[in-house]
Order: sequence, then C-alpha cells, then structure tokens
Amino acid sequence: MGFLAPWFLAGLAVLGLPLYVHLLRQHKTEPLPFSSLMFFEQRTQSSIKHRRLRYLLLMALRLLLMLLLVLAFANPFWKRTAAVNRGEPLLVVAVDNSFSMRAGTRLADARQGAAGMIAGKGGRRAQVVALGNQADVLTNPEQDAGLLRAAVEGIRPGDGRTNYGEFTRAVRSIAAASRSPLEVHLFSDFQRSGLPAGFNDLQMPAGVELKLHPVARRGAANFTVETVSAPATVWDTKKTRVQATVAGYETPPSKKVVSLVVNGRVLQAKPVELAANGRATVEFIGMDASYGFAKGEVRIDGNDELPGDDRLLFAVERADPKRALMLHESRDTRSPLYYRTALGAASESAFTLDAVPVEQAGGLNLSRYAYVVVADVLSLPPALDEALTKYVRTGGSVLLALGPASARRNRLPVTGEPVSEGRYYSRDGARFDTVGYVDTTFAPLAQASGWQGVRFYYAVRTPAEGARVLARLTDETPLLYEKRVGEGRVLVFASGLDNLANDLPLSPAFVVFAEQSARYLAGVDGRQSLAAVGSNIELRSQRETALGVEVIGPDGKRAMPLAEAARAASYRAEREGYYEVRRANGRHEMIAVNADRRESDLSLIPEETRALWTGSSGDAEQAAAGPAAAGKKEVEQVHPFWWPLLLAALLAAVIETVVSSRYLGVEQEAT
Repeated sequence: MGFLAPWFLAGLAVLGLPLYVHLLRQHKTEPLPFSSLMFFEQRTQSSIKHRRLRYLLLMALRLLLMLLLVLAFANPFWKRTAAVNRGEPLLVVAVDNSFSMRAGTRLADARQGAAGMIAGKGGRRAQVVALGNQADVLTNPEQDAGLLRAAVEGIRPGDGRTNYGEFTRAVRSIAAASRSPLEVHLFSDFQRSGLPAGFNDLQMPAGVELKLHPVARRGAANFTVETVSAPATVWDTKKTRVQATVAGYETPPSKKVVSLVVNGRVLQAKPVELAANGRATVEFIGMDASYGFAKGEVRIDGNDELPGDDRLLFAVERADPKRALMLHESRDTRSPLYYRTALGAASESAFTLDAVPVEQAGGLNLSRYAYVVVADVLSLPPALDEALTKYVRTGGSVLLALGPASARRNRLPVTGEPVSEGRYYSRDGARFDTVGYVDTTFAPLAQASGWQGVRFYYAVRTPAEGARVLARLTDETPLLYEKRVGEGRVLVFASGLDNLANDLPLSPAFVVFAEQSARYLAGVDGRQSLAAVGSNIELRSQRETALGVEVIGPDGKRAMPLAEAARAASYRAEREGYYEVRRANGRHEMIAVNADRRESDLSLIPEETRALWTGSSGDAEQAAAGPAAAGKKEVEQVHPFWWPLLLAALLAAVIETVVSSRYLGVEQEAT
C-alpha cells in the first residue's frame, strides 16, 4: 500500500481543530455585583472540571470527517501482481529503400528476404514498412500473405537518406497502436551514417523483439561528386566559374576524369588525381549555355557499386542583364545619373536601368522589371500607385529613396507609413550627421567600412514600426530599413540619391551598395538552385497569402495538387531531379535536388553497436524466452481507492450535520 500524493498527509494537522474546540473550551461565568468579598475564603479552583469531554459523538464525527478527507486527497493505492495476456506478437517487416540500397543487389536481396519472412509467417498478422528519410507504413496489420507480399514487391529504390532514429519512432507508434508485443525484422545495409546522434534514439519499447538482417557484409569502395558550386544566374558565360569536389570512400589512389555537362552536352573534361580515401577540387571556367534555364551536372567516370552518386545536378539560368526601373521627378536628373553609373561600375554588369519620370510612367508593365527604385517622388498617379503596391504584394521589390519631396507627403507609397518629419542637418551646428549603426549581417551592407565617413545633410524620419532597421544615424533616425509587404520586400533609404541630401554617391561605398542591394532586391543571390532530397523548397514567405504557385516535378508533372499549392508554404522534395517552381508574379525558378551525399559513405555499423541495438529491445528475459512467451507478462497493477474514502467522508458529513443540529436544538431550549 502507498500514497500517490503523500504530501497531502500534512493535512492531518487539521485534526487538532476539533480537539481544540471540544477539549480546550474556557469555563465562562457571568460576573454578579456583590457589596464586599472580605468574608469569603480565597481558594484556587481546578480547571480540570472545565475541560470536560462534551459531545463525544460530535467530536468523533468531526475527527473522522477530517481524517477521511485528508486520506482521500493523498490518493492511497495498493498493488497486485497479475498475469496479463497481451496476445500473439505482431510481425513487422521493414525494408530499407534509401539511396545507398542502390549499391549492387542490396535492395533486391532485402525484398527477397522480406518476402521469405512473410511466406513463413503462418497465420500471424504482419505489417510492412519502408525506411528512407521517413518510415512509411505501407499496410495495416494483415493476415493476407498475398497483400503483404505485393506491398514488399512494390518497394522501389528511393533517393532519401537512411534514418534509423525515424525507424525506431515508427516502431514505438506501431507498438502503442497495436497494444501487443512486436517481432520486428529489419532488412538493410546498416549504413553507419544512418545512426542518430544519440544511442537513446535507438531504444525500443518493452515488448519489442528486434532482429536485424544485413544485406551487406562489408563496406564498399565508392567515388562520388560530393559538392558543386555554381552561380544560379549567368550573364557573361565566359566568366562563369563552376567548382566541384570529388571524394573517395575506402578507395585506393586513383585517377578520374571529371566532366561538366550542360543540357546533356559535355562542355569540358579534366583529369584529377585522388589520394587514398581522398578529395580533389576541379574548377571549370566558362559555360556555353543557351538562354533560359539549363540543366547542368558534374560527372566522374566510375565503375563502383553505387553509380547513382557519380554525378551531381545543378541548375543555372542564363539571362541578359536584368532590367531595373527608376521612377523620379522630371527635374531630378542627378539621381538616375549617379545610380546608373554605380550599377555600371560593378564587376559584372547584371542590370540595366530604365529611368522614367513619374509623369510619363503611365501604362508601364512593372512585371518586366526585377525591381523598382522610387527616387524622392512627391506623388504617384493613383493607377501607378495601385500597380506598384500590387507588384510588391505579389513578390516584387522596391527601393524607396526619400528626400524633401517625400517629406511633403502624408504617407509613403507601398508601405503606407506616416512621415514624421524631414530634418535639415545642414541648419544645425555640425552642418551634417553621420552613420552611427550598421547591420553588417545584411548582405548589401556587408562591406560597410566606407559608410562611416559619409555626411548626411537631410533625412526623413518615419516610425519604421515592424521593420528590420539596418542602419541608423547618430541621432537614432532610421537610415535604412526593410519591410515586408505581402510576398515582396521594400527597402526604405531615408535620404536621397542625388548628391544633395548626402555625399554618398561620391563614396566608393555607393557602388557596392547599389550593386549588392540590386542583387538582393532582384533575388539573384538569394534564389535557391540546389537542394538535398528531404529538404523543403520555399514557395512563399507568408503562409496566409493565397497566391498560386505551381511545382513541376522531375517527371514533368505537377508535384502538388493546385489546391495544396495555393496555400502551402513549402514543398518537400523526395526524389532526385530538376524541379520547376512557377510563381504567380511571373517569376520561374529551377532547383536541382540531389541525394544526400552522406549516403555515399558505404561503411557499416560496427557489430558491437548492432548487438547493443538488438539487446535494447524489450525485457531481457522476455526476449530470451522468444515470441511465444511474449504474449504473457507478469505485471503489477495499481488499484487506487480514494473514491470509497470520499464516499465515507460524505456520509460522515451528513451524520455530523444531523447530530450537530440536534445538540444545537437542545442548547437553545436550555437557554
């Protein structure tokens, strides 16, 4: 016997309350007036007579009520050992179909072993599981051997990475759902890279007997293209650089030929020497690719057991320099001049600027432009203002440069933020202000050393609520901040680009800022072009935005239903190949997805680790007794009995109420 909540026993102290009321009551007498006490003899009266036990039954009932309540809240219980029949063990047959199982005949051997296990199961129920990045339960518990065998034969080579931690979690879920012992058989190559970080993630629950069936007895030598570094967008094909790393696992010193292939055509090939278990880097200069998206890959000539990783895919887009639009006042000719010059001075000409006075901007098709610059505009025509806002909400980007004309507006375009004030630092004693804070983690400001010497003569102050502030002046005015609007982004620069509000256009920092901010706003550097199987492809920045996105898989078909693509924030790529993402704003992307290169290391889990894994499943004595004994188990059952105590307390409370009412009536009659 015990108590589940023993701390409630401290409530036994309240038993002193009835004792105090009944045993320590003071004897009270009413004082009477008397002329003199001189003839009375002085004596001491014993107080024992006043400590009489009164209403013994009432006191006993109150003590019993308090005791029962305290014991009930302490939740007493007793244990009883009983034999529980847990039923016949459920047979779980798991087949590893990860990328490494493509080596040799590993997957075929695993399917054959699993089919043999099902054929010899007799009348027992069984369940089939496929193991890759995730553990996929292919069937419910079934006795039909034909259905189970069909599930095994339907397991195809996967591109995912082995994850034995996920397999263990799946077994735990099956055990909890079936409420019966499990006999689990795993057919795998038991690749060492599939082990989780901690061994506790491999611990099987009680009642599970795990048996491992290796289809590879030793590790295998394997060469692989480990990494590829290639630009997502190419403007000048003669300057394009593609760098690849080739690696060998358990390999002797070797010579390999590494080839650059674009759209199925070999462009360049270079020999490379690898040391034993070594790595080598190869660089290709130039890429003759046609305009649009190109499917590239780096290959090695090989004759190993896993040919699937002898190539690594990448995607590249060849394009003319992207077009950028600047909207400015007709009298402002300095802003377009300085900004166009800065873009042209970049190391690689990736942008061409169309400078259009705001009075002539009616009817512009904004979707043609990679991003838009609004340079200190007093007002936008309503149609253009609406089109610009829609452009940003559907994924476009805008750079707002503010100046004296912007300060005369009540609110900024696109963001709708109120304008607090425009400040002329040239009228102060110092005549200018400088930069006090720069966020160098922001790519356009990563090389921000030249900003410290820039003089600002004018700046517009806005609240910048909910924005990421990237630079501030010394008076805490937000100089540069980013704000998300729908699917797009807005960079607000609180000063001008005309060399009047500041001298930034004359600083070398302006060239770097113009180029890097342009690449950032156009999404050139941030575009995803490489991913691993099992990773997520971002579809939209905000889940609640219901803009259409279409995902085309490696087979040329839609990878997601349209209803799901309209609301999903990302897509999980489960196969190798090229994925095309078509966005509602007209922008397209191509992403190359490759198998995780950790699968290329075919070294196996050590025997002692496998022995520990199988020994961690179930109870040791139960596993030794075999599946037949797993159906029965001696368990200690806990039986709480707080509710009878609570019923007894309720009964005592009723009786106490009746008795106390009777005594109270007697006292009232006596008075």
